Amino acid sequence: MAKYIIKRVLRSVATLLLIVISVFLLLRLMPIEGYFTNYEKMTPTQIRVGLANLGLDRPIHIQVLNFLKTLAKGDLGISNKYRVKYPITKIIASKMPLSIQIGLMAMGVALVCGAPIGILMAKSARSTSRLKLFDKLGTVFIVVIEAIPASVYYLFIQIYGTELIGKLIPLPTLFDKDKAITWVLPVFSLSLGTMAWAAMWIRRYMVDESTKDYVLLARAKGVPPGTISRRHIFRNAVVPLVQGIPTTLLLTLMGSLYVESRYSIPGMGGLLVDVIKRQDNTVVQALVLVYSATSILGLLLGDILMALLDPRIRLSGKGDTR
Repeated sequence: MAKYIIKRVLRSVATLLLIVISVFLLLRLMPIEGYFTNYEKMTPTQIRVGLANLGLDRPIHIQVLNFLKTLAKGDLGISNKYRVKYPITKIIASKMPLSIQIGLMAMGVALVCGAPIGILMAKSARSTSRLKLFDKLGTVFIVVIEAIPASVYYLFIQIYGTELIGKLIPLPTLFDKDKAITWVLPVFSLSLGTMAWAAMWIRRYMVDESTKDYVLLARAKGVPPGTISRRHIFRNAVVPLVQGIPTTLLLTLMGSLYVESRYSIPGMGGLLVDVIKRQDNTVVQALVLVYSATSILGLLLGDILMALLDPRIRLSGKGDTR
């Protein structure tokens, strides 16, 4: 197990390193005005001096090494346009708490609603034709959420949800963290994708587990159906789902680019959209790296959790397959 975890960590570090270098090189292809506040008014001499101060006049491999050294110290650089000469780490630190709050609430809503939907779908899939209606309705919900681009139903929720809530309660036009009513639509919107994902996979794994020999044996012994479903089918069906939960959780915590920008939420998602519009290359670079590191960390945690929670998983020496 220790050898497996070490290999997974090393592979994750190597992947992150590759992403860091790739992002750094790609952003060097962007116009250089993204590194200066008033590029239009600068003379060629001032531009050369500015590039030299930023270390962008050196050979590319030297730039990469210097960037990795500063990154290893936790220094993401400074903003050139969003907040001139302000450390990016402080900008992110001021934006992240709100995204984490919204992400936690959205993830909680998604799992609390998605798990029962998946369980109900799995039960109705094995029941009489009348009760199969629940499975069909759940399938329609999953297909709609998975097939339609998120930006489309986000927009519909914002338009019609705002109108509906506005008829009941006076609704502010912009997000206000001190007013709970303004959290409802962003959290609900952000939870739908994870809700459909959880329902789909719980339904699939529970249906698969219900045909296993140990379940048939439990039924033959006269074990109550509720006990079989709760203590056997559901517990084993959740294990494969664990692998995707850390990634989903971490990405949800970081906030949604579209949702935060739609509702004018001053979080991580809205920040990335804003700095892209301003062409603040250093902040864009830092945020892309933060999101990449979050994704890789989620995948790593998922692999480790799945191996730890399921005693049936055996790690082979060749290729470390499970």
